[in-house]
Amino acid sequence: MTEKTESFLALYPDGHHETITLGEVLHKGGAAGKIYRDASHPGSVAKIFHDLDKSDTNRKKLQSMLLNRPNIPVINNKGTDYIQIAWPTALLENDKGFCVGYLMPLIDTNRAISLDYLIQKAVRRKLGLPENYLYRLFAAFNITSVVAALHACGHYIVDLKPSNISIYKDTMLVALFDCDGFSIKGENGARYPAEFVSEEYIYPEGMKQTCREMGEEQDKFALAVIIFKLLNEGIHPFSGTPRKNDQMLSIQERIAAYHYAYGMWPDNYQYPHPYSMHDYFDKETMNLFERAFGKGLNRPTALEWQTHLDYLLHNYKKCKKDRNHIYFTPKGCGLCMINEKFKLQIDNYKKQQQEPPTIRGLDIKTLTKENLQKQKKEAKHRNKIIMRGCYAFIAIYVLFFTFLYKLALAFKQPLLSAGIFAQLFLLFGGIYCLNKIFKFYNTLITGSKIQDFVGCLKVYGYLCLIIAFLVINGLSADWFRLAQ
Repeated sequence: MTEKTESFLALYPDGHHETITLGEVLHKGGAAGKIYRDASHPGSVAKIFHDLDKSDTNRKKLQSMLLNRPNIPVINNKGTDYIQIAWPTALLENDKGFCVGYLMPLIDTNRAISLDYLIQKAVRRKLGLPENYLYRLFAAFNITSVVAALHACGHYIVDLKPSNISIYKDTMLVALFDCDGFSIKGENGARYPAEFVSEEYIYPEGMKQTCREMGEEQDKFALAVIIFKLLNEGIHPFSGTPRKNDQMLSIQERIAAYHYAYGMWPDNYQYPHPYSMHDYFDKETMNLFERAFGKGLNRPTALEWQTHLDYLLHNYKKCKKDRNHIYFTPKGCGLCMINEKFKLQIDNYKKQQQEPPTIRGLDIKTLTKENLQKQKKEAKHRNKIIMRGCYAFIAIYVLFFTFLYKLALAFKQPLLSAGIFAQLFLLFGGIYCLNKIFKFYNTLITGSKIQDFVGCLKVYGYLCLIIAFLVINGLSADWFRLAQ
């Protein structure tokens, strides 16, 4: 198997066959097999399986793929052919009649990159990939077109995720590999299941299923996740900011619980990602995502996504601030909103870095031993002055209210002429002023014992006011006996 000159019999779906010779190893491959150059056909490569024990199953699956080929054409752009899918073209047999692998078209991997690289802004910049949002929208359209063509034949990818999709850097066309790992529809209701599926892309109802049981619903869910990430700067539709930090769920756990935070209704577990631009999506885009991620709803098919993305490609508006930006609604450019939000956060961070660090409002640099001693001395002196003022106030206060009735007698006639209601107004006004004075006084002093003493002073003031009122009006104790 490892010799470059090894030959196999290639069986084509139209019935003809020929002998092909293996060339150099292009890729050692994974668990399934190695990739060799086809020395007989420069535009082809051969995948040779490691395990021949599955020869019969592999033969049936490959025959179904050869007879039920999806309509995914080779696209010629400016004289260059772009092969979008490495679909089997012939089945390979060894001299003993075992199915050992298959031929497929050669895709130039130097011109294609993983979709993961296109989704992340930092990676795009590092690799010099196009920053134009229209390119990512076109990539999403091309992916849906390929998936829709596979579904039309009854085939499903199942392990559908960005790292399993390649994109041509210059055209945003799709390049799909490892198609023998898909779930393939056979004849008479037969199904040759997929063997792998990846977390963060498994649909909620599939959590209790094996990948061998999964089909179109898995693809519909994973496709919607990919489109969301392409249109929303790499944000996963089930990521977000948890409302509480006491329980952190993984992405797959959030999917299982339908914690989609970007729909019409708030999610009870998490808020949307702070840099999400979902509010700037087209209304129909939001409706399709709602159907894809909401509980009990009919997920949109790949064909529905293809039709909608085609509509967006022909109905967008160019941003006047940035030529790389486009938008779809009167709200304006979501990309500009994100950039402004990010810039504001950076500016705030820089401002905080420039400001001196503080503890309880004090600059850390000033918290030296000498400064602390100086501040302590100043505070002690300030407290001493305040206490002296308080003592003087208390002395004046007690003297004033002790002789208040004598002061009131000096104004007896004018007060009697003013009437009882005017006197009551002055009485309650005095009580109100006392409350205000002692409220301020309490802010200057601390300690429960002093607070009790202040309460006594307040009551003393009330009594003196009442006594002055009684003296002015000549009310003796005999008046109160009328109540008996």
